Amino acid sequence: MKRKKINLLLNLTSPEDKVLIRGWVRRKRDSKDFLFMEINDGSCLANIQVIANNNLDNYSEIQKVTTGSALAIKGKLIESPGKGQKWEVQAENIETISTAPENYPLQKKRHSDEFLRTIAHLRPRTNKYGAAFRIRAELIYAIHKFYHEQGFKCLSTPIITGSDCEGAGEMFRVTSLDPQDIAKQGKMDFGADFFGAEANLTVSGQLPAEMFAMALGDVYSFGPTFRAENSNTSRHVAEFWMLEPEMAFCDLSQNMDHGEELIKTLTRHIMEKCEEDLSLFTRFVDKSLASMLNTLVNSKFARITYNEAIDILLKSNKKFEFKLEYGIDLQSEHERFLAEEYFKKPVFLTDYPKDIKPFYMRMNDDGKTVAAVDLLVPRIGEIIGGSQREERLDFLEKRMKEMNLPKDMYWWYLDSRKFGSVPHAGFGMGFERLLMLITGISNIRDVVPFPRTPGSIDF
Repeated sequence: MKRKKINLLLNLTSPEDKVLIRGWVRRKRDSKDFLFMEINDGSCLANIQVIANNNLDNYSEIQKVTTGSALAIKGKLIESPGKGQKWEVQAENIETISTAPENYPLQKKRHSDEFLRTIAHLRPRTNKYGAAFRIRAELIYAIHKFYHEQGFKCLSTPIITGSDCEGAGEMFRVTSLDPQDIAKQGKMDFGADFFGAEANLTVSGQLPAEMFAMALGDVYSFGPTFRAENSNTSRHVAEFWMLEPEMAFCDLSQNMDHGEELIKTLTRHIMEKCEEDLSLFTRFVDKSLASMLNTLVNSKFARITYNEAIDILLKSNKKFEFKLEYGIDLQSEHERFLAEEYFKKPVFLTDYPKDIKPFYMRMNDDGKTVAAVDLLVPRIGEIIGGSQREERLDFLEKRMKEMNLPKDMYWWYLDSRKFGSVPHAGFGMGFERLLMLITGISNIRDVVPFPRTPGSIDF
């Protein structure tokens, strides 16, 4: 007999004489002649109630079943006389697949997020995290659906790289050299390493994606990226996923149009397809979430320059922890003020000073700023960072010289500016930050299945 998932059973329009479900016991309640069990199989937020009468052959065994135990249940799907549920299963046979011990750590209805991070392997079994990771899965599908419909080609960019896209230098090194040999020599001989040169885990797939945009027109990469920052904030982890579209024949304004359409489409998709799971977050995590989601899909995102943003911040008379002046890189508190308090909606910031941005961003005519763009959203701050790329070879070489970047390391990147270079643009969107925005979850560690943070790699 084929198993039926609970989400499908709950959406049936008529009863069924024979059904088979498999799942885990969330709650159990004994009566004199029968017992109630609520079973969840992970397919949806809702449980299905199972009624087990004392005429079952193994009724005494079923009475000993504990929370967290796994069962296979055959029976009838019948209309439920109870409130808040349309169907229930009248059990005719119950098989115990596995019994959870009494020290199963998810006995209570609610646990703190801090506690659940210590048992990341079990927390998906809770309502909150089950809902979060179902939404995460649906969001991944929605991204690929969006780009497929837009005619983009999906690109798998290298995870191991010899270049530093951001120029920050905070990268994880990849090596096959023996640590004991390195200690004896007092240095790393990259010439003797696997690749014959220094290699690292990637911080971005942008530079390779640009090469394919020059061939296929519109491409995107979506995969893991890595930052070796010793940061313990609620917005940072060492391993996270980035969505990075690159578009040929695209300028900064069109880049922003694309980013706005992306955010709106993905948010709308989750609101339509994950209504039940999303309701958990609107009810119990963030009471203002429904309003925020409506703002995301219905409002026109604001657009201002970096200079205009600095002027707004200076005139706000708000006390910030970090000093404000022209030329600084904005901090999270500045970004959130603009999005949360001033505009009360997402806002694009453009035309940053060249000295605080990477070499590949297109120089503006003023010679002081570059065609950079960040999208700031309430509660999160920056969620998208991108630019129109510098397509002019002479300008690109000048910027690399100013930043002391070796041309020989980027020879292939410079080649793309020699042979049929065109205006192009793109951005990187933090996938987990979007998930935080859509669910109202305030810590990035709670939207990553197994978060990688300083001093922690248990799983």
